[in-house]
Amino acid sequence: MALTRSPLAPQRMISLPPMAGVRVATTAAGVRYQGRDDVTLFVFDRPASFAGVFTLSATAAPSVKHSRRVAAGGSVRAISIVAGNANVFTGKAGYDAVEAITADLAHHLNCSPHEIAHSATGIIGEPFPANRILPHHAALIAHATAEGWDAASDAIATTDTYSKRATHQVHLPSGAIVTFNGIAKGSGMIKPNMATMLSYIVTDAAVDPDILQAMLTRAADQTFNCISVDTDTSTSDSLMLAATGVVPLSPQDHDAFEAGLTQVCQNLALQIICDGEGARKLITVTVTGAASTHDAKAVAMAVAESPLVKTAIAAEDANWGRIVMAIGKSGVPLDPARLTVQLGGHPLVVSEGRITPFDESPFAQHLKEDEIRIAIDLGMGSVRGHAWGCDLTHAYIDINASYRS
Repeated sequence: MALTRSPLAPQRMISLPPMAGVRVATTAAGVRYQGRDDVTLFVFDRPASFAGVFTLSATAAPSVKHSRRVAAGGSVRAISIVAGNANVFTGKAGYDAVEAITADLAHHLNCSPHEIAHSATGIIGEPFPANRILPHHAALIAHATAEGWDAASDAIATTDTYSKRATHQVHLPSGAIVTFNGIAKGSGMIKPNMATMLSYIVTDAAVDPDILQAMLTRAADQTFNCISVDTDTSTSDSLMLAATGVVPLSPQDHDAFEAGLTQVCQNLALQIICDGEGARKLITVTVTGAASTHDAKAVAMAVAESPLVKTAIAAEDANWGRIVMAIGKSGVPLDPARLTVQLGGHPLVVSEGRITPFDESPFAQHLKEDEIRIAIDLGMGSVRGHAWGCDLTHAYIDINASYRS
């Protein structure tokens, strides 16, 4: 079905700049889609430091299992991405397809298949047509350019209504300047349980793989692991980070570098939520006064992904009882008498009841806005947390009911 561009899409689509040490190419292999590119290849001029976080789904794709091994090795020469077919629950043929793709690219690049990361996204359970992809490898490598980023962000999409791109430059304490480029795809089946749907970030910095992995894990926890469209964790969720090694870092640069990485991850994560299938409103939930990081995140996520909260927001209905319900189901111990809730900066719930006298008009006005802000103070400690979600509209059903047609 034709998808309407999300009303929450960025008003201006940025173009990503070239980055030293990496080239990108796309092509149309006809994996599922016709008339558009559906295969993407990142090619690194020399082995790049590599890190990744991947889905914890027990039905993870063969590509995920392969790329986990690549991340464990810490080095990558290419990243291959296929859109339209997830290659999940395809039996031995699915694993053979990943082996064939990575072995063929390794042959062309004169490296090990364990330096070739791979992702696939789309329909689950359909035979994976590796034979349509392999003949394009030589041309993809030959035609890859430093300017190929924007085409890549288009080619990895499935039900996305717009391409997700982010770029960020950081001036480090040592005086060095590093750049991050990132692309992502995701619109439905979004409750990352590690990282996100598919996202690829490259930096020109020189970073040890172990340090890179630790930074990426922390950044994902604060960003991609704090979003939910529909509570469904994909079989293919993958967040990959490569460092091309052009700009040396000193130990004093690490904190600023990680802050820049986290900023890019948050940018991409929010773009995904703003493109949630059928979404019309972004929901931002902040929690303060929690006893632990776990409690803060659990409460924030419970509210952000509650179907009843999401549908009330879609209807612009200030049904605050649903927020209290979601807080209560989170499993976090709390004292209801200490709980306070604000909607759009206006006090809503305090001392186990709504504020008195109660005037619904400021809440109704806030619910007409594109971003809905829910602030919760548990009164149980000093820890903060956050989560992002989107409203749930009938369009979500329409999109997913016709996904395979």
